[in-house]
Amino acid sequence: MSGRLFAIVGPSGAGKDTLISGLIAARPEIHRARRSITRPAAPSEDFESLSASEFAALHGNGGFALSWLAHDLGYGLRHAELAPLAEGRDVIFNGSRAALPECLAAFPQLQVIEIAVSPGILQARLQRRGREDADEIAARLERAALPLPRGLDGCRILNDGAPAAGIAALIAALQPESA
Repeated sequence: MSGRLFAIVGPSGAGKDTLISGLIAARPEIHRARRSITRPAAPSEDFESLSASEFAALHGNGGFALSWLAHDLGYGLRHAELAPLAEGRDVIFNGSRAALPECLAAFPQLQVIEIAVSPGILQARLQRRGREDADEIAARLERAALPLPRGLDGCRILNDGAPAAGIAALIAALQPESA
């Protein structure tokens, strides 16, 4: 038996991590793949912090099942993070739209769920978080409008409302297809 692999993608500030956390709280049998990222640890996010040289060494030695670059950072999923698939468990990870073609090449069964948010709401969220200046926010808003890579279909969830509504939509999107 094999589990399903889901990539959750969307712009920074769309609420991907909030929705994934809510999903895992409601459905603990789903495995949230922990990412390795080349940035300092953050108390608000659960990831493995790696230096650029550590990441490069792991990548070069085949230490990642999936890896990608985004916003001058390296992101990776170690093989162990996808091992629950072989046990029949579903696995979900916070990914990158730009990396989807490579992810699909490695895992053709990958299912994509895009988390979208209206531009005005996204701008307000980014401003509240205070990590980017006005130019960086403008660039993020521009990138947020880009579609998924050509030829790729995915489920789209509009996350403009309360977190509970977005979590419910994500749970519904993961329901097994009926025969």
